[in-house]
Amino acid sequence: MTSPTTLRFGLFLSQASRDWDRVLDEFIEAEELGFDHAWLVDHLVDTDGGPDDGCHEAWTLLAAIAAKTTRIRLGVLVSSNTFRHPAILLKEAVTVDHISRGRLTLGIGTGWHEDEHRRYGIELPPAPERVDRFEEAIEVISLLMRQDRTTFRGRYYQLDDARLHPRPVQQPRIPILIAAHRPRMLRITARYADQWDTFAVIPGAATEGVESGIAERIAALDAACAAVGRDPAEIRRSTWATSEVLRSTDAYLDYVRRYAALGFTDFSTVRPEPSDVEVLRKIATEIIPELRAGRLLQ
Repeated sequence: MTSPTTLRFGLFLSQASRDWDRVLDEFIEAEELGFDHAWLVDHLVDTDGGPDDGCHEAWTLLAAIAAKTTRIRLGVLVSSNTFRHPAILLKEAVTVDHISRGRLTLGIGTGWHEDEHRRYGIELPPAPERVDRFEEAIEVISLLMRQDRTTFRGRYYQLDDARLHPRPVQQPRIPILIAAHRPRMLRITARYADQWDTFAVIPGAATEGVESGIAERIAALDAACAAVGRDPAEIRRSTWATSEVLRSTDAYLDYVRRYAALGFTDFSTVRPEPSDVEVLRKIATEIIPELRAGRLLQ
């Protein structure tokens, strides 16, 4: 597993309102430009567009991308726990881990987008129950990757002598990324995550209504790690920003410097506007290599 002190850079590309050829082209370009990771979303509609805008299913699409790329790490930022039983999600993840030859990060969150759940007849429980379900799901996923046989009796999920065969390519397990922005989810992150993802409050996104700032969330995670006897430095810390930070190399540098100073290790941006593609390429070829080398951070 990569050291938490190693900086990594990625693109939050999304498949919303994109056909297969365009999605694949964007992931291949991200790999050719040298980005460390690239991400899909787990939505049934384009949550940034109209409800009639299309969105390919995430995990089947990710498997296809894994077969067409060779180096870049891949993931879904993040899988909605409401969409799949955690054992099924893990089986899908292990499959992608094999297809990618060990390049998967397993991102997961509680689920949040009310309109898509309503449209497709998927239950979206109240927030406290979603966290209850999520905590059980993460425990199930962790046990299956740690044990040869797992029996689990939870309130929401049950396993009876379940086996995870084949095992993941990545050992001791596929890295787990948890998206967490509120106190209880941060406590779960401290117990289970290899990587934590959070970002600024954005209307219409999962952070809408979050009252704490980034620094306060960091302090809460550190305290939660101390409470369970875990070194907080074991957890990679990732964030993403809108395409505004791709308007210039200075804007991108400011974004990375601000979050690196807070202890973040992984930095992504959403896909650039067409007018910003050349800036993105300059960032990838000139700025990011210098940041990886420890220069340009001040």
